[in-house]
Amino acid sequence: MASKTGRTWLDCKNTQMADYFLSLAVKGLETLYGYLTTRGDGAADIASLKADVEKDLLRVLSCQAESALIQEKNHEAVANMQRCKDMLTRLPKDTAYISLMCYNFGVDTYNLKKFEDSVFWLSQSYDIGKMNMKYGPRPEVKAKVLRLLATVYIEWDCQRFQEKALNAVSLANKESVSASGLYLKIRILLKCGASDDHIRAGLHEMLESKVPLDVCLSTVKLLMSEDREVLAFEYLKRVCQHFESAPDLGTALVLHIELLLQKGKELLAKQKIEDIISGHYTGKQLTPHALSSLHVILWDKASKYFEVGNYSEALQWYNYSLSFFKAGQMEPNSAKLQRNRASCFLKLKQHEKAKDAIKEAERCDPDNIFTQFGVYKIAVQENNVERAAEAVNAMGLLSRCPVSTEDRLLVSENAAFSLLSLAAQIALENEQQETAMKALESLCNNSEDEAQVLAALRCLVRLVLSTIENSSDDTRNVDVLLPYLKMALEKVSCQSRMTAEQRAEEANWFRKIAWNSALQCESSPDRMRDFFVLSYQLSQLCPPDRTLLMGQKTCLLMAAAASLELCRKSPHSAQTDALIQALEHIQICREIWKILKASGNFPMDPTDTLLLLYEFEARAKLNDPKVETVLESVLELENIDVKVLETIAALAMEPPAHFPLLCKKALRVALSLHKKQPQADLARCSKCVHSLIKLSLPSGVSEVEAHVLEEVWDYYEEALSIIAAAVSQHQSHAPSPLAPTSFLHQSCSLPYN
Repeated sequence: MASKTGRTWLDCKNTQMADYFLSLAVKGLETLYGYLTTRGDGAADIASLKADVEKDLLRVLSCQAESALIQEKNHEAVANMQRCKDMLTRLPKDTAYISLMCYNFGVDTYNLKKFEDSVFWLSQSYDIGKMNMKYGPRPEVKAKVLRLLATVYIEWDCQRFQEKALNAVSLANKESVSASGLYLKIRILLKCGASDDHIRAGLHEMLESKVPLDVCLSTVKLLMSEDREVLAFEYLKRVCQHFESAPDLGTALVLHIELLLQKGKELLAKQKIEDIISGHYTGKQLTPHALSSLHVILWDKASKYFEVGNYSEALQWYNYSLSFFKAGQMEPNSAKLQRNRASCFLKLKQHEKAKDAIKEAERCDPDNIFTQFGVYKIAVQENNVERAAEAVNAMGLLSRCPVSTEDRLLVSENAAFSLLSLAAQIALENEQQETAMKALESLCNNSEDEAQVLAALRCLVRLVLSTIENSSDDTRNVDVLLPYLKMALEKVSCQSRMTAEQRAEEANWFRKIAWNSALQCESSPDRMRDFFVLSYQLSQLCPPDRTLLMGQKTCLLMAAAASLELCRKSPHSAQTDALIQALEHIQICREIWKILKASGNFPMDPTDTLLLLYEFEARAKLNDPKVETVLESVLELENIDVKVLETIAALAMEPPAHFPLLCKKALRVALSLHKKQPQADLARCSKCVHSLIKLSLPSGVSEVEAHVLEEVWDYYEEALSIIAAAVSQHQSHAPSPLAPTSFLHQSCSLPYN
């Protein structure tokens, strides 16, 4: 029980508890062994019991050795294992077990880079294994021990222990020859800087021992890595001859080509490739794995030539790859190859061949974004706007699907959208602005990367602005900007990976574009309103300051004015929404204006007056009873301008508004202000009185109430007083009989019942 408990604690890596129970087990077993010894050696049953006790003791001692090694008590481990080794003369059947324990100790210390301890334990494992040929480990196991021992020697100090390493691996190959042992011998010879002749002998031994082809090829690569190029090619040639009839010989041929290219021996590599192509059509075909490896080599070489601008050479390497494809073969790699060939043809200005190649790619893999990109490039080269647009639309749809890497062209998660951006660049390089805009629009409509979309929108805006500069029809071109700016607002407003500074910078750029666009729409109030509103909305995403608030105020004021102007040009039934919008703009503008006024003085700023004028017009046309309150606010303004009151009066009666009482109130105040002027403007006073009388006397009525007549008579008396004042002023200055006569004529010409 103590030995089993100790073993369990050892498996749990609790060496302290393991040592305690294992020591109890040893003590108990030694006591039992002593007791059995005193009973005598003669009896057969006693001898059998003693053998069982010794066997248990051997197991416990080996566990103690393992525990000591875990605790880095190497001397204790050696002592315990030596006792086990001494006991093997009486317990020969446990030879393999103890040898394996020593091997495991050697592996553990090797992994910990304790090479000296590892050498000791591996040597012990081999020596113990030799103690009993019958019960010792098999030859292949002993060979494995020796190979690891040789490996430890060369990693410990190759120059110092090269002889021991060679002896160990040679002994391993004598015990049991294996591919790994022969390969290790070549590795040791190379590490030790052995002569070519010594290495040739080892290579010859490999071939004579019928080592598998893959091990031979690994050896070739090892020779190349150790700068034994001559030996590598020499051995590779022998390997090809040795495995001439092997089905996987193609692997060796492909490696030969790869090594030739690595060493810059391109002509020899081409000869080998052409030989393989010839064999491919004469029954000596490569295995699928070897052929795939060859395609990788060919395409890699072609792409490198393409990158440095040697397109004819790149095409030749792609054509080598094409030689292995059957005519009409339908597979993605064939389509990819044809796309690459088409790119080469385009660079070489061979458009017809490029079209043929891309048609083949389209036949094999039409639903591939790179195929459509190839179609697009050819369409742009041929100035085929319609075909280019079709390809861009197809690319936009395909961009929503995952895109794989193509010749290291695109590797990011936004690969498809980078391809659309590249498509726009190609169109611009070929002076095809309309096609470029379609590509950028497709990117904007399909990409979820806000930064990428905003960059594309900037390009689109610049392209439209450049068109406006060269066009006489500014309004139509400005219309194109509106959806771009709306999309920019949507993208900037989203929570994305952009920093606050980046978002503010983008918003500010598009805000200025919206502002400038609004200024170009004087003849179109609906467009002006939309652009000013967009400018305001974008400004909300910028850091607030005095200048920005002034801009927001102006945007909202202009948007309200544009909405009212739009109402004046629209049927009465279609005005409600625009009027409500105008009131909303006025309310927000008033809040911003309050903040601005709190931060400084604006003595000459007409904002208060304009806001009240706009609000009065909107509420009057909405038949809103609050319009009277607005008039009161106007009358409370300091230094109110008579023109404002005259405008208020006109708005109060402008259809669909109808507020005659408010109109009369505004006109009476306006007339009063006119009279207070040093020199009254008779024409304007005439209009005020004329309007007041007209408002008081209803048209088409035969009888008028007395109070109305009294009111009208008051206006006539007002007119007479103004005439008298004008005459008096005339007598004190130059004569001017026409003005009062004209005024009186205007006043008396009104209908009177």
